[in-house]
Amino acid sequence: MGSCRLSMESGASPRPGMLPYYVAFSQLLGLTVVAVTGAWLGLYRGGIAWESALQFNVHPLCMVIGLVFLQGDALLVYRVFRNEAKRTTKVLHGLLHVFAFIIALVGLVAVFDYHRKKGYADLYSLHSWCGILVFVLYFVQWLVGFSFFLFPGAPFSLRSRYRPQHIFFGASIFLLSVVTALLGLKEALLFELGAKYSTFEPEGVLANVLGLLLASFGMVTLYILTRADWKRPPQAEEQALSMDFKTLMEGDSPSSQ
Repeated sequence: MGSCRLSMESGASPRPGMLPYYVAFSQLLGLTVVAVTGAWLGLYRGGIAWESALQFNVHPLCMVIGLVFLQGDALLVYRVFRNEAKRTTKVLHGLLHVFAFIIALVGLVAVFDYHRKKGYADLYSLHSWCGILVFVLYFVQWLVGFSFFLFPGAPFSLRSRYRPQHIFFGASIFLLSVVTALLGLKEALLFELGAKYSTFEPEGVLANVLGLLLASFGMVTLYILTRADWKRPPQAEEQALSMDFKTLMEGDSPSSQ
């Protein structure tokens, strides 16, 4: 009873019992996805390099690290750091997205440069169309999110109206990123293995396992994000700022994300 009262007075909220286990499981899945992607490229695709025929392999590795693993972690920041200062959490959220974008940009440059050197066509497959859509939406989402939530001066009225859209499109872009990765994996297997894919080639089996891991990471991450009782609660400093704004300005209040 005393510890509960102390927690309420200090503004800290109790961490939901199962949340740490789900977060740990998501991280295990995410790191395994990255490791299996590297193993697949190393064992069956020759590894990675920039100035050689292996340049293409930079693309899947960077996209998995950036637009799947790091993007997923950026979305989970508000669930993991529930009682830290809101601005610190925002900065970490934004930085993870920046790192994800830069790594994905390297992967995008790698595949276009590889196609140019080999004389291959660009942007003809469903995977490539989805990939460009994801990249553009991700960049726009980050710019708008920075303008509303990190750049000083944005009024709470605009933040409050835009926040639901920001959350929805963040989760949607992440989901589309996982789907695009699965499309790319399937395309690579059909292109490289052809008819041998149906004979249970070891590479095909490993890539299928990678696909299941990608889907699992996406599902666990989205499950954590959609649990309403696992959302970050408003902190005391945010509630005080909300009351000041309600009194002095428009009655807006920063809600939890």
